[in-house]
Formats: sequence, C-alpha cells, structure tokens
Amino acid sequence: MSTITKRKDYLSWDEYFMFMAAMACQRSKDPNTQVGACIVDDENKIVGIGYNGLPKGCSDDDFPWARSAEDEFDTKYPYVVHAELNSIHNAIKQDLSTARIYVTLFPCNNCAKSIIQTGIKKVYYNHIKNEDSSLVRASKRLFEAAEVELILYQPGKKLVLELF
Repeated sequence: MSTITKRKDYLSWDEYFMFMAAMACQRSKDPNTQVGACIVDDENKIVGIGYNGLPKGCSDDDFPWARSAEDEFDTKYPYVVHAELNSIHNAIKQDLSTARIYVTLFPCNNCAKSIIQTGIKKVYYNHIKNEDSSLVRASKRLFEAAEVELILYQPGKKLVLELF
C-alpha cells in the first residue's frame, strides 16, 4: 500500500469558481471596473461565464469608456453588457434553476432581475460597491423576495498563475 497522500492545498469548489470569475474579468476592456461571472450547475460544471463588455459585434474601439460626460450617450453605461448578463447569455444549457452564480462584484438591480428570472437561487459575490445606494438596496430586496441566497465570498487563498 502506498504512503503517498493527496495534496492538501488544492482549491475548494467555491475558490475555483470565484477564481474563474476573477479570470474572466481580466478580459474586460473597461478601464475602471472589471467584473467577471461564472455560472455553475449542481454537478459543479461551469455552464456559463462572462465579463463586462460590449455586445457581440460591437467594437471596443468604437464606443466610449468614460464614466461621466456631459451627455450620458458619451459614457459606457448605455452600451456595456454586465458580466452577469453575459454569463447568462453564454450559458451552455438553458435550465439554470439548479445553478449558482459567482460574481466578482455584487449584482446591480437589472442583473438581479435577470438572475432571478433564470431561477438561480445562490449568488456568491466577492465585493460590494455603494452598499447604501438605492440600486444595491433594490437588488437585495429583489433577491430577498425571490428567496435567492446571497453569500459574501471570503477569499481564503491568493492565486498567482503563470503560463509555462
């Protein structure tokens, strides 16, 4: 019988999926806020992944990335698709009712509505901005009404990847 035992410093499922969301956000061209999302089914299989960026077919070079401007038309906000929506649109399978989503930033109220509509019942998030804002409060209210569990992900490990 072998005396070799398995590694003990491997990633937990939650760490793995949150790191996948964090990896996805590295694709974002947004100079201010990069967000990633990873949807996982009840068998721990990734079924959708996304990051905040422009819709398919729209060039990142032809649209504004500003956070503020005299006219909102000249900001990123009317154009950027959030990571949560991209992960839903990119989902490999249609039924997400047994899935959970890992997001690097707490979902806005519009993403909360879409998450709820898919049937996802668990949202893991890594960070929350503007917690007292009316839109974050609206997200929380929607999630509570739909009985979606919110889990603040507490990072336990730092992961440094190097391609070799």
